[in-house]
Amino acid sequence: MRFDVDQVAGQFGILNRRVGDHPLHYLDNAATSQVPDCVLEAVASHDRTRRANVKRGVHRLSEEADEAYENARMEVAKYLGVGCADEVIFTGGATAGINLLAQSLGHDMRPGDEVLISQLEHHSNIIPWQMLRARTGITLRFAPVTHDGRLDLSEIEGCITRKTKLVALTHGSNVTGSITDASPIAALAHDRGARLMLDGAQTAPHGPLDLTSLGADYYVFSGHKVYGPSGIGIVWGRKELLEEMPAVFGGGEMIEDVGLERSTYAPPPHRFEAGTPPITQAVGLAAALEWLSSQDIEGLHLHLRGLTDQLIQGLEHIDRGQGRIRILGPNRGEQRLPLVSFSVQGMHPHDICQIMSDHHGVALRGGHHCAQPLHDLYGLDGTSRASLAAFNRQADIDAFLGGMEHCFRVLG
Repeated sequence: MRFDVDQVAGQFGILNRRVGDHPLHYLDNAATSQVPDCVLEAVASHDRTRRANVKRGVHRLSEEADEAYENARMEVAKYLGVGCADEVIFTGGATAGINLLAQSLGHDMRPGDEVLISQLEHHSNIIPWQMLRARTGITLRFAPVTHDGRLDLSEIEGCITRKTKLVALTHGSNVTGSITDASPIAALAHDRGARLMLDGAQTAPHGPLDLTSLGADYYVFSGHKVYGPSGIGIVWGRKELLEEMPAVFGGGEMIEDVGLERSTYAPPPHRFEAGTPPITQAVGLAAALEWLSSQDIEGLHLHLRGLTDQLIQGLEHIDRGQGRIRILGPNRGEQRLPLVSFSVQGMHPHDICQIMSDHHGVALRGGHHCAQPLHDLYGLDGTSRASLAAFNRQADIDAFLGGMEHCFRVLG
């Protein structure tokens, strides 16, 4: 099977809409990807034919909904390359997943214990640990990054100590596009008695994973970035670790027995899924992962790498050696995610995004992308970001570069 971008793009009905007088050129996938029509149909079909609550119903619709929900859990496990579906916990998103881990793992942390994050992190992998520090008195440490926006592996060894309980890092930066080499970090963490959590919000959208080879102990990602519905996310954890973790949220569906004075909790994953879970969203996520897994992943990667290189090269050409455009992250041709964050001297990112949308139909993201400490490190108030997905074509890159030429004419 050869990757055919036109055939893929034809499966996204939203791409037929226009933005004013212009075709839609959607380059904001690192924030939220679009959804293929088959996922929309899977969601609608579920709610049309078997909408019901799960886990305890015995009527036909409930049994069918429960089967669909647990099948979705198995689809996620398959996508992550793990053999046990009970290691998959459904949450409201990656942010909810990291907060779940911070609450549960933090239950046994004490003053003097350390959690290591990095300067690359999304706010969702900073604030929960700051809140844990405020509650428990742990020490929060920060691994530095290199000038080109990568995790500085040469400094990691000195950052992980015998006091480190958890290393919580982005698997791929949503600003610089750098990809974390997780395996050696996992080995170092485990050697010193720590666990490794990876925030996979930006890496999970690019094809099936092999968590066994990564060596991670916990992994999180969001459905809305992997061509799936919003309001759904995943926490994966090794079974023996999940079994040791206390429940975080209390309510129905996460219990074995409830009394007025004492209750006992269900084993993982149900222990962590209090209340009615995101059933329809889980069905949609499963459809999205199945759709993505069916693609020519190697061809998809080559396609996106080519478009990313063209985008960077085009920005370099527009700059014409003046040094006004600053591109963050690894250089053109090096391994990186298909996203490009850049700043332009004398231009506000929001002004660039407004012109691109209003006059060219190009959807970008402007600001600090929920990574303010990283922008502070670089001395930037914000950047503009173009991020690519499977349906992006040459016309999208051409529209982006044409729009940037227009920005230089209008904004100076």
